[in-house]
Amino acid sequence: MKKSVCLYFQVHQPTRLRLYRFFDIGKDSHYYDDFANRTIFKRVAQRCYQPMNDILLQAIKRNKGKFKVAFSISGSALEQFERYAPEVLDSFRELAATGCVEFLSETYYHSLASLRSPAEFKLQVNKHKEMIQNLFGVTPTAFRNTELIYSDEIGSMVHDLGFNTMLTEGARHIMGWKSPNHIYSNDIAPKLKLLLRNYPLSDDIAFRFSNKGWNEWPLTTEKYVGWLNQADGEIINLFMDYETFGEHQSESSGIMDFMSHLPEAVLAGGLKFVTPSEAGAKLKPVADLSVPEPISWADEERDLSAWLGNELQQDAFNKLYSLTEKLSIINDGTLWADFGHLQESDHLYYMCTKFFSDGEIHQRFNPYDTPYEAFINYMNVLSDFIIRVNEALAEKQ
Repeated sequence: MKKSVCLYFQVHQPTRLRLYRFFDIGKDSHYYDDFANRTIFKRVAQRCYQPMNDILLQAIKRNKGKFKVAFSISGSALEQFERYAPEVLDSFRELAATGCVEFLSETYYHSLASLRSPAEFKLQVNKHKEMIQNLFGVTPTAFRNTELIYSDEIGSMVHDLGFNTMLTEGARHIMGWKSPNHIYSNDIAPKLKLLLRNYPLSDDIAFRFSNKGWNEWPLTTEKYVGWLNQADGEIINLFMDYETFGEHQSESSGIMDFMSHLPEAVLAGGLKFVTPSEAGAKLKPVADLSVPEPISWADEERDLSAWLGNELQQDAFNKLYSLTEKLSIINDGTLWADFGHLQESDHLYYMCTKFFSDGEIHQRFNPYDTPYEAFINYMNVLSDFIIRVNEALAEKQ
């Protein structure tokens, strides 16, 4: 049987907050930097989304259905596509119409709700599924949690929501001697099949491709397909941010050309492409995988420390989610929407105080000069939001 390659891309852009000062609290409840959101989104659409969608569409047509790919697009990104780049949304619809592209389900707001509020998690998953159905005419059957965050308990929740396949990280500390190049099953809900990211081969493209100091630079499709063929197991899961192409790694690095030639090179090398749901349906788990504590695909630790690793992050996270009961009583659409955007994991990521192995990566994606500025700005916004919630609750009573 041919070895399979599962190629998956995450598409997400946060709803960035404007500079929100202490003196704005209680006076101005518009929290978002509309100019930055529009400018950055249009730039990424021009550099990445549109050209990459064109590359993938042509690859699908050239290979007559043998090339397949999967996407997870957050609700926050889909809202911005509708607002700032509807032409790119049309190009995603073109991809959907080929039947060779799978759209996965995730949390609508790219949130950490799975760690704190099962009810909010379920609400966001269903909201996201409905939006995918409305925009692309397909119903997601596989699930990808925010930042590949996964544990036995989270996997069980995902299975209860009707999914049979879930993506996560092949983190070394939970794999031990096991290979990520097989299908595994959830330790609590064994019918949930797990696809594990092969992070060395994924990161060769996502992080090392343009690094001229890397001993394997330059990376060619022939060399890369050779590595895929040398890998053990039945399936190699290549999961990465879509913004890798043209944004994180510039077009001048050759990454677009690499991606243009990769599908044919993989197929010529005797491998085949599968979508996550196809892999879940065709391949049998080799074992249960025990993950008692949450893992993710972020940083060297592959844990939650990128978002909840310090007291600033934990304080913001706990204050925000302490409002869920009040919001349920009020049930106001505007407040729910702001609550959703304030849950975007990016806001907590900006507060990360890691300055060693992964500090450079955090700085690359951070609009703030320091984690403390990010925390103060966020807490000013949250303070105003809390005032609005309390006032709305008082009116309700």
